[in-house]
Amino acid sequence: MQPVKLFSKGVVTGYRRGQRNQDSSISLIKIEGVTTKADVDFYLGKRVAYVYRGQKSRKNKITKRDTKLRVIWGKIRRAHGSSGAVRASFRTNLPPKAIGATVRVMLYPSRV
Repeated sequence: MQPVKLFSKGVVTGYRRGQRNQDSSISLIKIEGVTTKADVDFYLGKRVAYVYRGQKSRKNKITKRDTKLRVIWGKIRRAHGSSGAVRASFRTNLPPKAIGATVRVMLYPSRV
């Protein structure tokens, strides 16, 4: 039995912006293997996880173990441009150090 793919990789490319203003509540993400606006349609509404390492360890709410890993959850809202980039909003805004970092684009919830 082969392992099931639970997420696709994506890269945070920045915030939504104009020439002078940027909106840090909307992050732009480039998803691996997505090159057109039509490809983006499958990913709309999917969950996004930005996993990072904190300085101090905290107790995980589910496993009750100490861990330094933290997660900021978000959702893909819509396409951005015609080359396959997407706009995503997160529960708390992504920090600037997240630009260039990888995110997990979960393949749920399903709209099929």
